[in-house]
Amino acid sequence: MALKLPGQWVWDSWFVFDGERHHAFYLQASRALGDPERRHNNPSIGHAVSDDLTNWTVLPDALIYSDAPAPDDYTTWTGSVVKGDDGLWWMFYTGRTRANGGRSQSVVAATSEDLITWTKRPENPLVVADENYQTLAGGFEDEPFRDPWVFKMAGESQWTMLVTATAPKHEKFREQGVIAMAKSDDLINWRLMPPQAGPDQGFGETEVLQYEVVDGVPILLFCCGTHWVSEERMVFDRQGGLYSLPTNEKLTEIDLRKSVRFDADDLYASRLVQGKDGKWNLIAFINYVDGKFVGELCDPIPVTADPVRGLIRR
Repeated sequence: MALKLPGQWVWDSWFVFDGERHHAFYLQASRALGDPERRHNNPSIGHAVSDDLTNWTVLPDALIYSDAPAPDDYTTWTGSVVKGDDGLWWMFYTGRTRANGGRSQSVVAATSEDLITWTKRPENPLVVADENYQTLAGGFEDEPFRDPWVFKMAGESQWTMLVTATAPKHEKFREQGVIAMAKSDDLINWRLMPPQAGPDQGFGETEVLQYEVVDGVPILLFCCGTHWVSEERMVFDRQGGLYSLPTNEKLTEIDLRKSVRFDADDLYASRLVQGKDGKWNLIAFINYVDGKFVGELCDPIPVTADPVRGLIRR
């Protein structure tokens, strides 16, 4: 069964395998809010475990917003989980603060010894946008900088972080999306780099980034809402959704114009998850169907990768 909660909507998710079970972390908000669009300002981070990526057991919630003042005293948004070199688990996620009405986003983190109890890091925020990106200090109304995906590239000892961001001083609303990258040796101190892809590559935002090598093919995964897809892409894409991009292992050849839309019209914010059998699956939340927001995770979709077509169903 898909991960469906009777009292909460579920949307963006991220996964980690502890050697025995799969852990799903996900944004959730009470269905009592009535309007599903209100969920964005009222989320917490839920937690569930599974042996097969299909049957889930819900555990105590992982995180909620902090008391003010804090970089996440308004909302806790999408992130990722990795196991540090010392065995400590790290959850990197997006924080918004009430100090500016939630108009800025930054990367914050919490750590855990068991994936159950999480302690927010005193160093928060760990990564914030600089002059290479759209910021409040630069005179913009919003500061998009979210959805951190943390991993190690093959053959590297340092950590890499991919972040959804927006180019400054860009006039094309649907072409301003860029991918930020940061590097760290210790998961605490990060060096933010200039944009690694975009703008002018077909997207106003590249949300919920992920990088994996799928059956030998390096794949960059992201999603983009219909209102953020360029007019040129809309001619053949018809709508936004899930996108994959075959690239190289060092992510030095990112051209978002070569991204391919995955054939799943009702899904958004997908994740690649490797099963115990070593095969890859795609899990996303079910978005609007016939005009009604569903808000639950789909069953795993078996996938593989092609060097030209990107992610395809297996």
